[in-house]
Amino acid sequence: MSILKLRKYGDPVLRKKAEEIPAIDEEIRKLASDMLETLKSIGGIGLAGNQVGVAKRIFVIDRTHIDGEEEPIILINAELLESSGDQVIEEGCLSAPGIYENVTRPNKVRVRALNLEGKKVEIEGEGLMSRALLHEIDHLNGVLFIDHLSTIKRKLLGKKLRKISSGD
Repeated sequence: MSILKLRKYGDPVLRKKAEEIPAIDEEIRKLASDMLETLKSIGGIGLAGNQVGVAKRIFVIDRTHIDGEEEPIILINAELLESSGDQVIEEGCLSAPGIYENVTRPNKVRVRALNLEGKKVEIEGEGLMSRALLHEIDHLNGVLFIDHLSTIKRKLLGKKLRKISSGD
């Protein structure tokens, strides 16, 4: 296992639509393992392939921050099946460190994906789990949480975003 390089705002890979994973092989299993280790080392809730420079449809979620469960969630080729309700909660992103803003997202979701064994799974999430699932699916589609903010809010964040992008 190894710690992967976290990509920050401004890196073009964060805006790429991730490619479907046709087969779950040893390379994908290693990527998932490395992503989990990377996530634990930086203390976040979730991490998508794009965030470590791999534009493939995979993400991991550390449930200890959500429901206290030790078993992480690893989803491949995830797709949103349904969503309902609304919640407004402050959100941040490992790829945009230091930026936290209120974002409106559905309160409840149902997602279909493959697990590491290649079996189809459906996961329902509510509250923070719903938010984490949607945040990571957004990453796979090249969407950042700041894209959910108003134009005015994004302009106000411009200086901070430029600083992250320039690596200062």
